[in-house]
Amino acid sequence: MAITITGDAAADAELENNPFALLAGMLLDQQFPMERAFAGPHLLATRLGGSFDPAEVAAYDPEDFAALCAGPPAVHRFPGSMAARLQALARYVVEEYDGDAARIWRVDSAKELSARLLNLPGFGPTKVTIFLALLGKQLGVRPTGWAQAADGYGEEGVFRSVADVVDADSLAKVRAYKQEQKRSAKAGR
Repeated sequence: MAITITGDAAADAELENNPFALLAGMLLDQQFPMERAFAGPHLLATRLGGSFDPAEVAAYDPEDFAALCAGPPAVHRFPGSMAARLQALARYVVEEYDGDAARIWRVDSAKELSARLLNLPGFGPTKVTIFLALLGKQLGVRPTGWAQAADGYGEEGVFRSVADVVDADSLAKVRAYKQEQKRSAKAGR
């Protein structure tokens, strides 16, 4: 199954073919339109000469990397803080997984995968459950218990997160779901 999150074939191919790009897109997916967040790694790859490698990102001068993230266009509405988070994620992948982000999800159980994801800089419990669902639904990475560990995000036929985005129609349904969640949260305050 091909990833079609961003609406840009080259950016989607980057996500599909570069596990670090997929992690970075998930990291960027907060307080920013999801398709732009997940297109960020390809934008950075272009600015870095065609490669979005965790070792290169980790070793980049922080000020220069922040400038790359600032654009224009910026890879996030908070390019400076996200540049620092991306570099922290890259360093972690290099130090703990020898630069091979896919090693993170080469496990037998969702419990182990969840623990590994929770250790990543910038990944909290909600981001972990959504990423578990993204791996399972879009890439077929389904360690034992993945759907349950992904909570409601692992259910089939729902439109709750980036894990469910496969085209413009599903993107619109996910947006509608998120808007409803925000309305409900505001009403509950």
